[in-house]
Amino acid sequence: MSRLTQAPTMSRNSTTSTHLHVRARSLGIVLGRHPTGRHNAITDVSGVRVGHATLISGHGPLVVGKGPVRTGVTVIVPAGGDVWNSKLMAGGFVLNGNGEAAGLMWILESGILETPIALTNTLNVGTVQKALVDWMIERHPAIGVTDDTLSPVVFECDDGSLNDIRGQHVKCKHVFAALRGASSGPVAEGAVGAGTGMMTYEFKGGIGTSSRRLRRQNGGYTVGVLLNANHGKRPLLRVKGVCVGERISDLMPGKPQEGSIVVVIATDAPLDSRQLCRLAKRAMLGIARTGAVATHGSGDVAVAFSTANRVPHYPKKPTFRVELLSDFFLDPLFEAAAEAAEEAVLNALLAATTTVGRDGNTAHALPQDRLLELLRWHRAVPGETP
Repeated sequence: MSRLTQAPTMSRNSTTSTHLHVRARSLGIVLGRHPTGRHNAITDVSGVRVGHATLISGHGPLVVGKGPVRTGVTVIVPAGGDVWNSKLMAGGFVLNGNGEAAGLMWILESGILETPIALTNTLNVGTVQKALVDWMIERHPAIGVTDDTLSPVVFECDDGSLNDIRGQHVKCKHVFAALRGASSGPVAEGAVGAGTGMMTYEFKGGIGTSSRRLRRQNGGYTVGVLLNANHGKRPLLRVKGVCVGERISDLMPGKPQEGSIVVVIATDAPLDSRQLCRLAKRAMLGIARTGAVATHGSGDVAVAFSTANRVPHYPKKPTFRVELLSDFFLDPLFEAAAEAAEEAVLNALLAATTTVGRDGNTAHALPQDRLLELLRWHRAVPGETP
């Protein structure tokens, strides 16, 4: 038997390893072959901004309506300018539909995105929808009077194992704060915003992001992914093909949650709705590389949009011109979406810190030293083999 098949047995007493706020690439874990954008984030697609509101309070036994609170909201502003009167082309994909995806039906039907996208917990979808409606009406007072109504886009994951989810602690003011604070550049990851109470492969999870920049011969386009990771069973976790979840079998939460994953894909490539639906599917292949199998109780949903073309709300003429990429040039974008999604899951795991929630339930951070030991053993990252 070769040495590489005799992977080390990870100590069950190693519960206090130092956890640094790092990302996959800072640990030497490089996924895929395409280069990242400047920030390795969805905001590398020009015009895209991200904002979070994080709610953490209380500890100890659950008192419904009071806490402990481990939740929040994350918003993606998809482009600069007026996305209501100058909309974006969009598409989506549902791999497993045990979850709420407000506004997705209209995206799939119309092929457009006309509001910011918000992520939150399952029981706060209604409040966040209302906040987005109020936000849009404030900027477009004719909505619902002399103008159309709108279908705000809100996706959810269940954070009830750590959070007093029935308390519905996310309020409209928190959504407004996230929208006002949305910015380009680096994006906070892990236990922030909508990811505050989420678990991934029974470690602490949450928000993760990554991007890929295609080389000039492939159009020079950018694909960015932001996701809320709240899915997966521990034995399935894989990093660069290494079954790390089987080897790090301790540090389990007292109350696991079989949740969901929401994936948002942005690109500046000129794609139409049909092509964006296809891109959303390929992002899910990247999620599968980390070990996801879309279990019965999971909501696995992706939405994709392009900033390349703007669709007029009320066109002055019956037709308008758009530029579209030929299907024969889509493969590099498909590859980029899968790579960025895979890396975003790992970034969510590595950024998240150990979180104690309701009733003392603890979601442990993925131990970085033990992860690297396993990856080095299998020669999946640079470094001396243990």
